[in-house]
Amino acid sequence: MPLTFAPATDNALPLTLLTPEGLEEGLAALHAPQAAWARATGFAAKAGEVVLLPGEDGAPAGALVGLGDAKARARGRFLAAKARKALPEGPWRIVGAPDGADLAEIALGWLLEGYRFTRYKEGAPPKARLVAPEGIDAALIEATAEAEALVRDLINTPAADMGPAELEAAARELAERHGAEIKVTTGDDLLAANFPMIHAVGRAATAARAPRLIEMTWGNEGPALTLVGKGVCFDTGGLDLKPAASMGLMKKDMGGAANVLGLASLIMARGTACRLRVLIPAVENAVSAESFRPQDVLTARNGLTVEINNTDAEGRLVLADALALAAEDPAALTLSMATLTGAARVAVGPDIAPFFATEDSLAAALSTAGAQVADPVWRLPFHEPYEALIEPAIADLDNAPKGGMAGSITAALFLRRFAPAPYVHFDIYGWNQTAAPGRPVGGAGQGFRAIFAALPELLG
Repeated sequence: MPLTFAPATDNALPLTLLTPEGLEEGLAALHAPQAAWARATGFAAKAGEVVLLPGEDGAPAGALVGLGDAKARARGRFLAAKARKALPEGPWRIVGAPDGADLAEIALGWLLEGYRFTRYKEGAPPKARLVAPEGIDAALIEATAEAEALVRDLINTPAADMGPAELEAAARELAERHGAEIKVTTGDDLLAANFPMIHAVGRAATAARAPRLIEMTWGNEGPALTLVGKGVCFDTGGLDLKPAASMGLMKKDMGGAANVLGLASLIMARGTACRLRVLIPAVENAVSAESFRPQDVLTARNGLTVEINNTDAEGRLVLADALALAAEDPAALTLSMATLTGAARVAVGPDIAPFFATEDSLAAALSTAGAQVADPVWRLPFHEPYEALIEPAIADLDNAPKGGMAGSITAALFLRRFAPAPYVHFDIYGWNQTAAPGRPVGGAGQGFRAIFAALPELLG
């Protein structure tokens, strides 16, 4: 079932959203028999709680859905979406909601609750569909749900079916759909084109999974926006091989690229006035005789030398070459997204997208937008005193400073050496560990909704 709203119809069943605080007032507005039925069932308007209201013929004549108390609403997102699978088939329309209820968030959660990853196993979505509530931008909500589904599908697909070539194919499909242009530099051509670190990280993979730089451009008017996404389609850790427990989710190490493509999808679908450029270094960090080694010194596109103290810190290497390319034609904003460090996950957990920004105004815009669109973000600092940690003895930069302290910050400082200003970097997790309304276990969009909502302020 597509993640779209039901067509508007007079036959849609009424849906009333209630909180415990407004329960009695809401029940008083119902027909007396329906109110009595709701009370008899013990309906308390808990988050996602549903009671069907019977009609005169015994068939459902409507439903009540709980939004939960203030504590539940503060702790959860898309709470009303939990009710979707409990409702019978047919179109539904919201006829009542508490003052201040965010109907756009509720509608988005409803659509996202319909997502299923069905490439390898069928999974029937809930049959209840929602007519778009009045007053929301239904087209924006549908485009956002489509972008989120793209992100999830890309991350959820195992690396055997989502290598660099398949990631390129997904970018080409997106470009064709929206009339964007695409250019791809692959394999040894990366050396000729001066992308030495992308080549070094990906050269150990088979020829069918050769490294590449994907570049997509769209739009002729408005401020320039460059998005860079880490596309490590599988990360063994290289010669500094990961243990099995750490390798288990490495199909998601292209989550930055997936989120960038989701954001690009939303930007293009909405006809956003900007000149969009998307750069995705797509590689597999494999193990073979061609693997780059600990203690190697690589020279990046911009001439900086990098000592390799851990081959498992490869994401920042491929991003560095892409960011150096972006710096050759600076945009109004350059923004990177990557599943870059475990330190970020440890700092803020899997539910929040941490980011770094070179300007306070950018950070403020993102924080405000994230709160508005239920896409939580949190700023971490480009802490200048830590610059010394990424400067080794024999090269300009160290890709993996010893000691394990401030890992997300040192990685961001490393990237900043290559990026043009103004610059924003997101160090995301890209995965839901625990199922929640509208957010199943698996690949997840993080931060891209906040970025899109903040674009008017970000691009000035």
